Amino acid sequence: MIEKIEGSELMPAAAPNIDNGERALSVLAGSYLLYKSLRNIVKHPLLGVQGAAAAGLLIYRGATGVCPLYQRLGVDTTDPQAINITETITVNAPRETVYAFWRELSNLPKFMDHLKEVTETSEKDSHWTANTPGGIVPLSWNAEITHEESGKYLGWQSTAGSMIENAGKVEFTDTLNTIGTQLHVEINYFPPAGSVGRGIASMFTGVFEKMIRADIQQFKHYAEQEEFKHFAGLSELS
Repeated sequence: MIEKIEGSELMPAAAPNIDNGERALSVLAGSYLLYKSLRNIVKHPLLGVQGAAAAGLLIYRGATGVCPLYQRLGVDTTDPQAINITETITVNAPRETVYAFWRELSNLPKFMDHLKEVTETSEKDSHWTANTPGGIVPLSWNAEITHEESGKYLGWQSTAGSMIENAGKVEFTDTLNTIGTQLHVEINYFPPAGSVGRGIASMFTGVFEKMIRADIQQFKHYAEQEEFKHFAGLSELS
């Protein structure tokens, strides 16, 4: 039904601002309300007309994808908000060693609490599972290394068909004294469009974003721990 009306002259000039799931619910609710109103219009004319008018608005809302109230409030559920995070940190460890640690993607959950597990399935490919707030939404995706320069740069992104779009890059540079490493980290999460995307996007706001920022900063603390020092060959146990 939505597709048929979209091809007619009833379509408004305004761009749609509600997603397909919400549109379908509007059409169904409007159709049911119209049916009930027409059945009762003889016994209750005023209520029947009012119900039919409300039903028409719901059907129009669903068929066109435009909600006037959302327009006034500046709400657009077809475009969930993304998380874009940029952080710069410095650790007291050699650049090549820090790069090697990050390049082994399965190491990331060791200091990133928002990641439950990263499993490397090939030299370039990996499967990621997130620890979402409260564990309410199971979230996982496949990713691939898109660009790398040994010791200098590492970039990745989720593959086509993943339930969430994720991309990230890390630039590694020597500190002025050449002893430590400066990391410039960018991580982006893009929830999918639609009702599912809105649910994930609502989870992203606030808690999840703060968690990711804290995770990046957490690497400074982790790099001082015995586990990382052992990896870097800086431990007495190595």
